[in-house]
Amino acid sequence: MASFVLKSMVGGHLKSLTGGLAGGGEGGGDKGGGDAAAGGGGMTREEFEEYRKQLLEEKMERDAHFTQKKAVRATVRTHFREKYRLPKSEQDAAKVQLAGGAVELPPDLAKMVRSAQQQQQEEKEKSLLNSLPNPGVDSLREKAQETLHGVRQAAEQKCSVM
Repeated sequence: MASFVLKSMVGGHLKSLTGGLAGGGEGGGDKGGGDAAAGGGGMTREEFEEYRKQLLEEKMERDAHFTQKKAVRATVRTHFREKYRLPKSEQDAAKVQLAGGAVELPPDLAKMVRSAQQQQQEEKEKSLLNSLPNPGVDSLREKAQETLHGVRQAAEQKCSVM
């Protein structure tokens, strides 16, 4: 009870001394309208409008930067989904399109993505099927039959039961 009485007696005087900054209970800054905020802060109306424009531009820059970061992350996720053959995400595609479609990866991520693509290319080149010349199925069948016939003849010569 005593704190309430003390607060009611001294609170108004304290608020007038600090200009309402310490309490923060009256309006909360910009809500009072342009004239009240401009007059209370010592700004003219033109300065206040310029300040608001500057704040709006900074917010737009931050939003664009944030959208770009989201698109970069989505691009990396898309790359890993392709690499590990996981299902595609429509959200990632939407984030990339929202950023304008052309996403520039940071140099470290770009190296990582390129090296993974190069690794896949090397694996394709080193695979057994790609290293063989591409003969037709008929020629493979003929070679297999010749080899089988040669093995049979060798077995017949060595074994008298056959």
